[in-house]
Amino acid sequence: MQMLTHSQLVSAAFAVALIASFTLKLWLANRQIRHVAAHADQVPASFAEQIDLTAHRKAAAYTLAQQRLSIMEISWSAGLLAALTLGGGLQWIVTTSSAALGTGLTFQVGLVALVVLLLTLTDLPFAWYRTFQIEQRFGFNRTSPRLFFSDLFKSVILSAIVGLPILTLVLWLMGAAGPLWWLYAWVAWTVFNLLALIVYPTLIAPLFNQFKPLAEGELLERIQALLARTGFASRGVFVMDGSRRSAHGNAYFTGLGAAKRVVFFDTLIERLSPTEIEAVLAHELGHFKLKHITKRLALMLIGSLVFFSALGWLAGKTWFYQGLGVEPMLGASNDGLALILFILILPVILLPLSPLSNALSRKHEFEADAYAAGQSQRSELINALVKLYQDNASTLTPDPIYSAFYSSHPPANTRIARLQAIDSKANSPC
Repeated sequence: MQMLTHSQLVSAAFAVALIASFTLKLWLANRQIRHVAAHADQVPASFAEQIDLTAHRKAAAYTLAQQRLSIMEISWSAGLLAALTLGGGLQWIVTTSSAALGTGLTFQVGLVALVVLLLTLTDLPFAWYRTFQIEQRFGFNRTSPRLFFSDLFKSVILSAIVGLPILTLVLWLMGAAGPLWWLYAWVAWTVFNLLALIVYPTLIAPLFNQFKPLAEGELLERIQALLARTGFASRGVFVMDGSRRSAHGNAYFTGLGAAKRVVFFDTLIERLSPTEIEAVLAHELGHFKLKHITKRLALMLIGSLVFFSALGWLAGKTWFYQGLGVEPMLGASNDGLALILFILILPVILLPLSPLSNALSRKHEFEADAYAAGQSQRSELINALVKLYQDNASTLTPDPIYSAFYSSHPPANTRIARLQAIDSKANSPC
């Protein structure tokens, strides 16, 4: 019996991994559909007094619509990945683009940019349908077609302005910095991401939304008092015109170091009371005070170091390219090809790790809830969460296994039960 070559083993292993990933995603999506549909006609007992059956059924219908679209996306993405790799699509792109651009650094950058643009364009119909069909049908969409394409245009231009220089630097390092190029590239990538966190609030976010300082009043006074007693310094509290695009409400921190700022969607302020917003902000503050942001950033940097080192090893292996359906170019750099292949297969490799990542995230959410209960009124955080679940049509009955793979936040029942069990002595005198 003839032994398989390294490239044939890689092809077989990748085919098995791709089929397994596709099958798992479909199985999870169908589990979610069946579970949510089976519980659509009865509000969970712990929410029966706050959420009526009509709202519960709406959340179920919204979830089912999202999942049915997700199944189409999963199928398309798996087919496209197979076509680009084992199907020879990427080989055709390499052959065609190298004939026009040569084989130097310009070709390497162009190849990566071209494939990323292709992936963006093929995702566009799904984004359009999600916005103008699903979100529109359930009363969430406030985006016009003109604004949709304006956002797309800005994103593409911004990606080119910001992304092409760092991409060029990484590819140049791959070819010029020797065996340890991956370490230097990781340092450059790290510096780039940290700088992006610093400049995002003031230079990037305002390209898409308007940010106005929160007006004087009870809410601002409560927030300032909360920031003072928790020792949190920020560059200000701002209101974002989230209602320009969606009826969904949210709040978040952005920036790094002295550039941190607090941002509330205007839809959130319209819906929640000052004490409820204070409790939501206390939860977000908990993430900072408990070092969750620092821990996640550290994990991201460690993970990216592992990935860069793996890419550094794989980029020099002929079987890596051949096993994924591409012949490496002889006498020319294959750095761009190695990078784009690695980017393409990474989601397949990382899927089994999703439950671990989400388990850590849910642990942090529980801890931030407990912190919020000590800095604000616990009952107000519970009220705010219930309103947000209802206003965002978030299902109260997700499938547990589906949640393990996809949910970074705990299920509603579990989260609120944990809050209710916290000793009320932690509540502040508000």
